[in-house]
Amino acid sequence: MDNHQKRNLTFLTIGLIFMLSGIEYAVILPTIWRYLQILEAPPYFLGLGLSAFSLSALLTGPLFGIWSDRSKTTKSIILFSNLFEIAGNFMYFIGYSKWLLLCSRLVAGVGAGAGSSIFGFLTQSTLPEERAGIFAAVMACRQAGLLVGPAFNLFLRLCDFKLGPFVVNKYTSPGIFMCLLWMLLQFVVLAVYWDMPPIGPEGEFIVLELKQEEEKEEEVPLMGSDEEAVRTYRAVNSDQLETSASSVTQTTREDSNPFKNFSVSREFLREEVVVLLTAQFITLFNQTALETMVTPLTQRYFSFGELGNSLMYSLCGVEVIAGFFFVRWLSSKVADRVVLAVGLVICCTACIWCLIFLCKPRGAYEWQLSAFIVGVFLQLLGLPFVAVSQVSLFSKVTAEKTQGFSQGVRRSVGGLATILGPLWAGGLTNHLYIMLGMMLALLVMITVMTVLSYERLVEPRVVQCAQSSDSGG
Repeated sequence: MDNHQKRNLTFLTIGLIFMLSGIEYAVILPTIWRYLQILEAPPYFLGLGLSAFSLSALLTGPLFGIWSDRSKTTKSIILFSNLFEIAGNFMYFIGYSKWLLLCSRLVAGVGAGAGSSIFGFLTQSTLPEERAGIFAAVMACRQAGLLVGPAFNLFLRLCDFKLGPFVVNKYTSPGIFMCLLWMLLQFVVLAVYWDMPPIGPEGEFIVLELKQEEEKEEEVPLMGSDEEAVRTYRAVNSDQLETSASSVTQTTREDSNPFKNFSVSREFLREEVVVLLTAQFITLFNQTALETMVTPLTQRYFSFGELGNSLMYSLCGVEVIAGFFFVRWLSSKVADRVVLAVGLVICCTACIWCLIFLCKPRGAYEWQLSAFIVGVFLQLLGLPFVAVSQVSLFSKVTAEKTQGFSQGVRRSVGGLATILGPLWAGGLTNHLYIMLGMMLALLVMITVMTVLSYERLVEPRVVQCAQSSDSGG
């Protein structure tokens, strides 16, 4: 099996990981509230349970990122993090008390923190021009999981039996179901996931490229000293890429510290990075706020029940997946910053539409429903544009060798947004002008920031120079 086949299988495995994360959200969310009620939990435990997952992922993401940057591997990190997903979902299945249920979501969230390492790996394993397309496909996999998740609930709700001392019913079955899926994923990762060497600028694996370059000239120290790097490459037979890759990895572990002379302020307080982190926060804040608002809204104005909401979420999932694949195609035609600008314009338009037509619906039922559908359609239409472009741009304007940590910081900012968004919207479902007005103000702010920083939202040549010259100060 050649390295390009291994790379493709590895990317498919990553897609499967993100799909399982979507399925987990989709099978647990519909039942967790009733589950907590059975365990005699107060109402605020629902917010705690949903936020606990994001909180632990927020805290562990940068740690997993540092681990992957130092070790230059992600396979072992994924296998380790999945143990927390397995344990957390098994705790959810046991569910003896509301506190155990809360802890189960905290533990499972630790496993989600490995996403920073995965995005760092994807950054180092893709060319800049193909990166947005790869990110879009991975994000679409999670949306696919959200789409197919409710289908699993159709048979999980029929469960009513005992497994030893444990009761398996429609509330506990999502836990054991996801526990088994994450266990199966462990075998998939072991079998078809490889820690591939980075991709060079010409699409070749960097191990071979460096080997050839070192034989021609010794300009840039890649391993900490030129002599050690030359010795490593020359000692390896040219037809043994895997042996060469492992040698490079071993030498890197011993002699190279990606965080040498690394400065958090120098890396993250640059104008373009601040803009992209702000876009990450506002996008997820608005998205989770709308998710919190939409169910009470449909119940109040349109009398939607479980079936109506399920159908609505399914159609929304189809639109978002289609949007991600459209952005995947579009990103190969235009620059990331153009995609970001288009997405922000669509999001602002959607928010203005909702302010005008949804805060105080007028007209007949059919007109109100049509206005609601258009508003939701526009909100979801802009999401893939902003999500994919800001992730792709972020990977290009931050240093590649510390990409795991940088992606961890980015995901932590997003995790904070997913915690604050529902808290903001939850108390304002009866005050839509305030809620939507704040969301529009945030969107206008990030749009202005993007316009002012538009010239800097490109892949800078300096970043690559910095990566190789950090050791020199």
